[in-house]
Amino acid sequence: MARCIAALVLSLIAPLAGALPKNAPVPGGVAVLDLGLAQSAPTARWGEQPLAVVRDNGRWFALLGIPLDTLPGEMEISVKSGSTVTLRQVTVGIKNYPEQRLTIKDKRKVEPNPDDLARIAKEKETTEAVKRNFAANMPETDFLLPATGPLSSRFGLRRIFNGLPRNPHAGLDVAVGTGAPIKAPADGVVANTGDYFFNGNTVFIDHGQGLISAYMHMSRIDVRYGQPVKKGEILGAVGATGRVTGPHLHWAVILNNTPVDPELLLARP
Repeated sequence: MARCIAALVLSLIAPLAGALPKNAPVPGGVAVLDLGLAQSAPTARWGEQPLAVVRDNGRWFALLGIPLDTLPGEMEISVKSGSTVTLRQVTVGIKNYPEQRLTIKDKRKVEPNPDDLARIAKEKETTEAVKRNFAANMPETDFLLPATGPLSSRFGLRRIFNGLPRNPHAGLDVAVGTGAPIKAPADGVVANTGDYFFNGNTVFIDHGQGLISAYMHMSRIDVRYGQPVKKGEILGAVGATGRVTGPHLHWAVILNNTPVDPELLLARP
């Protein structure tokens, strides 16, 4: 196998026709790597993790979700096209996320008891398995906003619940009342549904190649496991289940098993 190694520093890429995610090589962001022209799709990996590779305007692009705890520096990506393997260096910049303080009335949702912790651990096994899915189909990456309403809590907020530091906000909240419809932002397949301790009633959609979306705190779920869904199809309704201060949609997007800012995938004019 021919192998060539090149140190290619990722430059900012302007999305074409709004079909690609916004290029944001920062913690919690998405790096968009231009892989050029080829008759067949290249493949890309970050370590052992395969990456989504999509086509736009005749060119191939790899999409890398960058973990929130990534320090500024370089991430190395391997790209295989035919028999040639190239190493790409993605330069990760700095992003400082603001702090958010919330008061939760149900104190068990902040300081779970032993039975709650056992449930949480079991649920985490389930959701982590869903996030590792890597279906072969090429995903659509210009998403619709799944609910109509103002954006409230943004992605990445450093959260303090009842005075106690907790995990950062790994999604985007849409402030909308109970019963409002939740729509699929793109085509996909229902990968999981369930009632979770923190997330409440939740639906996961697999869009392909490690691009997963999740909808939490729902009052009603209208889809079932394994069901194909089309862009704009109703998944259920907004609610206030799980750990919440009031009704809203918590929308999460996972790329290569990494939560990323959903706003980066929203279609732009």
